[in-house]
Amino acid sequence: MRTGPTRPVVAGLAVWAGLVALAIAYPLLTGWDVRTALDPVLPVPPLHATWLPRVGVATVAALLLAAAAVRWAIPLADRLPWRWLLLASYVVGLVWALALALVDGPAEGLRALGFGSEYLPTARETDDVTAMMREYVDRIPNSHPDNWPIHLAGHPPAAVLFYIGLVRIGLGGTVVAGLVTVALAASVSIAVMVALRRLGAEEPARRAAPFLVLSPPVIWYAVSGDAMFTAVAAWGLAVLAVAATATSGRGTVGWSVLAGLLLGSCVMLSYGLPLLGPLALAVLFLARSWWPLPIAAATALLVVLGFAWWGFAWWEAFPVLRERYQEGLSGERPATYWVWGNLGAVGIAAGPALAAGTSLLVALRGQADRVVALLGAAAWSAILVADLSGMSKAEVERIWLPWMPWLLVLTALLPDRWRRPALALQLVTALLVQHLLNTTW
Repeated sequence: MRTGPTRPVVAGLAVWAGLVALAIAYPLLTGWDVRTALDPVLPVPPLHATWLPRVGVATVAALLLAAAAVRWAIPLADRLPWRWLLLASYVVGLVWALALALVDGPAEGLRALGFGSEYLPTARETDDVTAMMREYVDRIPNSHPDNWPIHLAGHPPAAVLFYIGLVRIGLGGTVVAGLVTVALAASVSIAVMVALRRLGAEEPARRAAPFLVLSPPVIWYAVSGDAMFTAVAAWGLAVLAVAATATSGRGTVGWSVLAGLLLGSCVMLSYGLPLLGPLALAVLFLARSWWPLPIAAATALLVVLGFAWWGFAWWEAFPVLRERYQEGLSGERPATYWVWGNLGAVGIAAGPALAAGTSLLVALRGQADRVVALLGAAAWSAILVADLSGMSKAEVERIWLPWMPWLLVLTALLPDRWRRPALALQLVTALLVQHLLNTTW
């Protein structure tokens, strides 16, 4: 049985509530236009969302699943055999994500990937991938007569290449591609739990499992290409943990190469994902093995150079992206709001249990606690760097998804008496966001 102080948890929840309330209310009460880019009549900053209360065909299913989770998720996570826990986590996470998404029905709940600004429409229209790669950087600026839609312009080409692949194998329909994205994203909890176990923290992995599976970030798993990025990143870090704890030289090399391929692919999926670096270093530090570092880093570099040979040089594209970013709506967003409003958005998207878990960084006990503490701190450091960079103003509930599971491992620090109430708060937050707001991502 895990006991612990109550005061930090209460303080963490109070800070969460205050920050979220301030981030929502301040722009609305003052009339400050913080440029969230949606309906100016009913915005709900700091989220990229509008006010749209509703219920739908899956509301009853979502409520029943939430009630069952409050009753059984924690004891089952503690007692199930490991393999059954991983399988249950995947299935429950997939059902929970779909239940929330389908509140609006299949056509509406999974529609976002089909928006003109997204990857899928361009993926359907692309016949010559090599030509696309050669002209990719040239088409980023707004001044180009055939400039890329916002998501292609804002990301390296591996993102659209993934959806081109889905189109080529017959999975390019909006709903089908959405289901594939959700199916991949549902594996994130497994990846994080595998990494924790390999780092000697199976008990914290079990304690965090309900929060990894049933927290608010799954709202964005069903409607965002960034959910796919999250899965690739999570598995890249999990494989790195396997490489660092392998018992043979051959295993270390093989798993390190795979980790490098996955993490190098992350660099080609999003300009922000090099900030997985602190988490990768934390994994190696906790495993007490640096042997995978040169192998994984060299493999990741080969991925980046391979894309450059194909026609897309990351280092050439990023400065061009910065120019487009400043010319667009993002350049008009006031940094004086978003530097702290971003943290309010993370608070809503990750849920109040994140604040409760983070507050307990001051009360660590044992090596297993240090594992989750260092991983959570590494994720927080990446988010703070992104926040202070000025390149992540708004929309962070989507673009910071890859770090949220590693933040949520901090819920393993919660005392036993707080686990069920904290999980209930997570579920209620997810249900309220999904049923009251139109998040579009």
